[in-house]
Amino acid sequence: MRLTQRPLRAGAIAVLGLAMSAMTGAFASSALASPAASAPRFVALSGSATPTTDRATGSYSSSRMSIEVALAPRNAAGLNTLLRSLYSKGSGRYQRWLAKGQFDARFAPTAATRSAVGKYLRQEGLKVAASSSPFLVRAVGSSAQVSSAFQTSLHTYTGSRGKKFFANSTAVRVPASLASGVIGVIGLANTVRAQDMVAANKPTASSAKRSASSNASCETPYPTLSQLVDIYVNNENIPTGYGGGPGCSGLTPSQTNSLYGAPKAGPRGKGAGGTTAVFELSAYLPSDISHWAHQYYGKNFTPPLSNVNVDGGPLNPQCPVGDTCPPEIEGYAGDIEVDADLEQQLSIAPDVSNLIVYNAPNDFTGQTELDEYTTIANQDVASTISTSWGECEAAEGAAMAEAENVVFEQMAVQGQSIFASAGDDGAFDCLDATGTTAAAVDDPSSQPWVTSAGGTSWQNFNPGTNPHPTYPAGVESVWNVDQLCNTSSDEGGQTGLFWCNTTGGGGGGTSSFWGRPFYQQGPGINNKFTTHGNGSTNCALAAKGTPCRELPDISAGADQFTPYSEYCTGNASTQNSVCAQLGSIEEVPGWFGIGGTSLSSPFWAGVAADRDSYQGHRTGNFNPLVYLLYNLNPSRYFHDITGIGQHTVTNGLFPTTPGYDLATGIGSPKLAALITGS
Repeated sequence: MRLTQRPLRAGAIAVLGLAMSAMTGAFASSALASPAASAPRFVALSGSATPTTDRATGSYSSSRMSIEVALAPRNAAGLNTLLRSLYSKGSGRYQRWLAKGQFDARFAPTAATRSAVGKYLRQEGLKVAASSSPFLVRAVGSSAQVSSAFQTSLHTYTGSRGKKFFANSTAVRVPASLASGVIGVIGLANTVRAQDMVAANKPTASSAKRSASSNASCETPYPTLSQLVDIYVNNENIPTGYGGGPGCSGLTPSQTNSLYGAPKAGPRGKGAGGTTAVFELSAYLPSDISHWAHQYYGKNFTPPLSNVNVDGGPLNPQCPVGDTCPPEIEGYAGDIEVDADLEQQLSIAPDVSNLIVYNAPNDFTGQTELDEYTTIANQDVASTISTSWGECEAAEGAAMAEAENVVFEQMAVQGQSIFASAGDDGAFDCLDATGTTAAAVDDPSSQPWVTSAGGTSWQNFNPGTNPHPTYPAGVESVWNVDQLCNTSSDEGGQTGLFWCNTTGGGGGGTSSFWGRPFYQQGPGINNKFTTHGNGSTNCALAAKGTPCRELPDISAGADQFTPYSEYCTGNASTQNSVCAQLGSIEEVPGWFGIGGTSLSSPFWAGVAADRDSYQGHRTGNFNPLVYLLYNLNPSRYFHDITGIGQHTVTNGLFPTTPGYDLATGIGSPKLAALITGS
């Protein structure tokens, strides 16, 4: 997420500075045989230790820490067959979703498997505790007991940016008798630390506030390189204004819907009767959402919010043993993200009956995140979900990625759709997390059963106060502010990668974990940047030679200089609130412009809610649908971001081209056709 009106930088999840050199293999039930010195024979889980160039500073020691053994689904082949049949038009099982509870009944590990894992952990001196899922066996013990149980070494490290963390330095080993049912072990590294990356620029005497009533006078052109240098290098402020929001704070819901051609279909085309959800890791003020809604929908509109806290939520964190969940990343530390997600969903689907805010504390090991995703799937209430939180695959780790995948498969067979932000550092989404400059993509955006939402820009097109602008053909480009994000050594006196990390760009590329899903096919999918599984750096969880998962799938506006209008506030009682710090950049108190692919994902979740309402049933995971429509009649359903005749033509590495590309995917939506078409 990035925002403007004295531009700020607001990111999704960043991770401690783990400078990883490569991903090495996969967690798999066919683990590499490696006999231990004594019975029972142990096997190493491939890919369970990630090489790092960071400096080891000693052994890690803790009197108590929490780990989770992630278990594979029972009858994985049957699950894969079911997924394909549910999403293959013409199949006898097409869209016949499993009911709540049926996924666990059919695919959860057997009681015998869970019992055997639990028995082994107890034999090693660990205390087995309750977990959120039958696919997870949680245990607590000392670091020495954990190291012994999995025959691995835990070390402390200092990253290239001075961050300290711990991780296992050798492969995880489990008894051979258990290996076929074990995906991996979560909690052996604390490299998943969620942060909102916000940097505000100091106001200057030349940036006096303008009248809220004089919208026309506060519109400004797209920023030039010299202005961007002033903002991000010289720490100065420039006036910025876009769209019809109060104080030119960004696009209004009416403008957004008009630009993308929303249907005139009444409440059915606006999500009526549906239940949607957002995945969050921060508290928020519901009064902010009400204020925003009253501005755009009138005083009688009541946002249909409900809240579900997991593990105590961000205000009363109940984090895994040994995982501190420090106060500075709890409370309202990501309120700017939560408000943006909720307001964006309500921009596209204002008539939903229920908008659930799922919330967990922000932890270091990812266990609370996994608990939250599991809760969303197990409750099976929301038909569509968006998440604007993620981390680059290298910092995620294969065990966590595979454990998440089981949850996303559950959502898919239940007919739930989930959308995730593709990332905000262009093609280099590990820049924040690990500091590496290699091409990288984010999880969960890269997951095969998650729809990856990339970013576009309106460039020099500004609708001003026009409530019903039409789509400006040939203007919408990939989001990469002034094409500054690239691999050049000199862009305005800074490197191109500096700008990727500062002004940002839409995430996209190929997965280091996942092979290409069966539905991902069509013009441009096979391209000169396509990678294939090699057992290590390229889609390591797939067989060698398999084409890798490509992302994003689709895109929508994400440029902070052609932003959406957000309302978010804070006060002395909202601990760590980002929004409470923004008064100096706001023309109208509480209002500012917001961008980033963390706006694309709730946008598309709203589209799915509208389609579900209009069609009268769940669409399910959106990817099979959009690729089907892309192959049938792309110009009817999507705006193709081609790069032809444009200045901004890459996301830092991958170019926009006619058809699918790794910068914008299939393209942006034509809402009427997507919502009302068959």
